[in-house]
Amino acid sequence: MTIEGEYIPGKVGFTRRQVEAYEASGGTAANVVEGRDVGVVIVTMRGAKSGAVRKIALIRVEHEGEYALVASMGGAPTDPQWAGNLRANPDEVAVQDGPAPHHVVVREVDGDERAQWWDRSVAVYPEYAEYQTKTDRLIPVFVTKRV
Repeated sequence: MTIEGEYIPGKVGFTRRQVEAYEASGGTAANVVEGRDVGVVIVTMRGAKSGAVRKIALIRVEHEGEYALVASMGGAPTDPQWAGNLRANPDEVAVQDGPAPHHVVVREVDGDERAQWWDRSVAVYPEYAEYQTKTDRLIPVFVTKRV
């Protein structure tokens, strides 16, 4: 599944390089957080303002074929820009977990469902709990559904 349009690589060098290496290798390289045994997936989306194709690497939190996309930004006071992209274009998203991306629809979860996905996310990447203590905002969690 491909999201059509102009691709604008991210400004953060290590993320851009990770996306490029992951895609070029079909997910066999650059598929973990550097220096850690924590997997990543590549998320492709449509930019909310630019309309361009954007790509990011996120921690791999998978459960029964769905993925949590945690908008932590290290506990920064504001949501990462990509969270706005998902809110604006929830049906123009692809997740690559391995050799090829697949089309998904995302939704932001709350309440008990968010708590369940948050617990799964923290189990995979304990730093998320620390990030939440650094910010007054509730870190958004988006969940994918394959279409």
